[in-house]
Amino acid sequence: MTTLFELLQSIPVLETWHLKDIEIKGIAYNSRNVAPGDIFVCIKGYKTDGHKYILGAIANGAAAVVVEDYQAGWDIPQIRVANSRQALAALSDKFYGSPSRDMKVIGLTATNGKTTTSFMTNAILENYGFRTGLVGTVVIKYGDYYEPSQLTTPESLDLQYHLAQMKKQQISHVCMEVSSSALELNRVSNVAYDIVALNNISREHIDLHGSFENYLKSKTKLIRDAGPQQWAILNLDCPYAASLVDQTKAQVLTYGIKNTEGTLHCKNVDLSTGRAKFTVEIKKEFQVGELTYSPQEFDIALYTPGFHSVYNAMVAIMVGLLCGVPIPVIQKSLLAFTGVERRFEIIFEDDFKIIDDHFANSGNIDVTLKTLQMMDYRKLALVYAIRGSRGPTVNRESAEMIAAWAPKLGLKEIIATLSRSHVTAKDTVQEEELVAFQQVMEQAGIKVYLFPELPDAIAHALSLMGKGDIMLLAGCQGMDYGAKIALEQLNQLRPYIDKGLLFEPLVKRVAGIE
Repeated sequence: MTTLFELLQSIPVLETWHLKDIEIKGIAYNSRNVAPGDIFVCIKGYKTDGHKYILGAIANGAAAVVVEDYQAGWDIPQIRVANSRQALAALSDKFYGSPSRDMKVIGLTATNGKTTTSFMTNAILENYGFRTGLVGTVVIKYGDYYEPSQLTTPESLDLQYHLAQMKKQQISHVCMEVSSSALELNRVSNVAYDIVALNNISREHIDLHGSFENYLKSKTKLIRDAGPQQWAILNLDCPYAASLVDQTKAQVLTYGIKNTEGTLHCKNVDLSTGRAKFTVEIKKEFQVGELTYSPQEFDIALYTPGFHSVYNAMVAIMVGLLCGVPIPVIQKSLLAFTGVERRFEIIFEDDFKIIDDHFANSGNIDVTLKTLQMMDYRKLALVYAIRGSRGPTVNRESAEMIAAWAPKLGLKEIIATLSRSHVTAKDTVQEEELVAFQQVMEQAGIKVYLFPELPDAIAHALSLMGKGDIMLLAGCQGMDYGAKIALEQLNQLRPYIDKGLLFEPLVKRVAGIE
């Protein structure tokens, strides 16, 4: 049994009204989810204010409420705090018995590559025999539990619930994607990390955070707040990550491809087939518990394509080493790892290739197109779903990155789509976003074939494909259905192809599958 007074020990309380010690059976931040005996935490969000729903919460049986602003007219315990999101995180952690302290938790953040890195890391740990949990953009997974994700990092109450379930199932290692929003909105407050990693930072979520400086401040919080018992993994090739080496109390491991001064150096990168081979050099001795890693070299071959996969793999390798996974297991795990959907995923590979990539922002676009430059192909057809409801700044910067790479890739035209029938209202392309994209393309002298609907854009691209060509399905939510549509159209064009093999990339898909 958990009492109200026990829970309140975990948070700084400013004022209380009608306070009494009662049993608390649960916590809720959505009034519709309140059950009798719950404490309701009023969250001030971007679109609504939880204080408006106290009546509904009490009608559903709320036994107490946590507020930022006093609400007159209620005779149940009311607790005022300075920040209800921080309170929700602390109360949730306390209610579930601080489950993260009983597992090794790895927090992975980056503008690009969090999802692939978390899946790679999970594969390494799982293949060594650890019982693992995974929390991220695509899925929340542990034991036999599998749930498609709603947020990159769940709200603190939901996160602590899942961590508690993992503890019950004796999960030993948890890989968690940590978004900038989660850091800014206190979703991961009170999580006891053992390892944190920052792979890269580029401009993203500018409209959400207000400025790049605010985004940077939120993104780097995971590293800056790390303590001396934690390990921090930093990419020296990213100037923002490199600047944090002296801004954390954590024990630091560094790596780089261009920069050779890190603890580990990635060299001899070969991307001629699109799938990387490289050598990892441990340049500086480091110790983890009773394990000592002396200077040495070992080779890595990845099944997953893309230059960005090399950086992602370096983080996964270093986490594996910190967790005591033998190098041969790391090598075998990465070679067997087949990738994450929509992350430079090759969905068709015959006389020509179809590659599906989420193309989220200018940084992601940069590494994706850099990989294509390293590959052998005859002609590239880019089908780009313009990103909706993220603001003209993000769209302009993405367009500028495409324009910068176009002459290097021989791109003189782009097939663009608004994906009108394949996005929800929150991802609809706004007029100013379309204008921002078109202006950049016009200035760069790149012809744009604009299709309102995604299937028409893909059909046009397929009509252009010849032997040795590459078709890139690029874009976030607007391209989620792209792979399914492309393979269905290809099935109509080539009915002789074995359907089982053709649609294999869709078997375990979450995005774009109804």
